[in-house]
Amino acid sequence: MQRFEFKVIPAPKRGEKARGVKTTEDRFALALTNLMNALGAEGWDYVRADSLPCEERAGFTGTKTTFQNVLVFRRAVPDAARETERPAVRIFMQEPAPAAPRLGPAEASPLSKAPAVGPAKPELAAE
Repeated sequence: MQRFEFKVIPAPKRGEKARGVKTTEDRFALALTNLMNALGAEGWDYVRADSLPCEERAGFTGTKTTFQNVLVFRRAVPDAARETERPAVRIFMQEPAPAAPRLGPAEASPLSKAPAVGPAKPELAAE
């Protein structure tokens, strides 16, 4: 099955000046021709032109709808690129790693004495 990638670009809004090109229509056609030839040299095929709605901000809280003219191009995705898109995934089951040893409470030496428990301040002991 043939797969394609697409490119959508804004259509030119102005024509291009050139020697011998006088009218607005001819200048606009020249701009389109140059754009399409440049993309064609990169392997893109022209598909269509569309005028699509686009919401824009108007003021602080409002919106307005404008229409944007775009050109749609496509080109075939090479087979090598398709293979790298979704590489084959192999899952190997492994034994779970052994859990890290848990550390318990510290052991006191049998020869050591427990700390003395009592009031921290000597004046409290007199009471």
